[in-house]
Amino acid sequence: MPLLLVILFIAVPIAELALLIQVGQAIGVWWTVLILIADALLGSYLLRTQGRLAWRRFNEALASGRLPHREVVDGVLVIFGGVLLLTPGFITDILGLLFLFPPTRVVLRRLLVRRGALKLVGAMPGTATPPHSGFNGNGRPQDIEGSAVDVDPPPSR
Repeated sequence: MPLLLVILFIAVPIAELALLIQVGQAIGVWWTVLILIADALLGSYLLRTQGRLAWRRFNEALASGRLPHREVVDGVLVIFGGVLLLTPGFITDILGLLFLFPPTRVVLRRLLVRRGALKLVGAMPGTATPPHSGFNGNGRPQDIEGSAVDVDPPPSR
């Protein structure tokens, strides 16, 4: 975890600055700034459209009675992608686009769930059903036979 934080807060900004300087020297400062502004506008547009789509799919999953684990992961990836695109820099823009475009988002979602980065969502009923969990593997409750005992009987009058 400390290595990830070092990479996130030290290595990535240094790499972003180095790349911005190189691009600025190659095409000029104003063109570089214009590209970064265009990236931010594209990011806000994609965040809005893909976010609405993820929200609609989330609601459709709930309405159909299934757990929206895939939709939740997509929503998280869309949010991260939008934040990365709104962050100035070319490296974060490329990563943000990967998170926002549906074909690459599907690949990233599968990779993240397999690698266990999203254990909370991946452990939801319907993705991996432990024995006697009360769910039948597709996220719907199953009938369990048994009996009930009233632990606290009502007080007598």
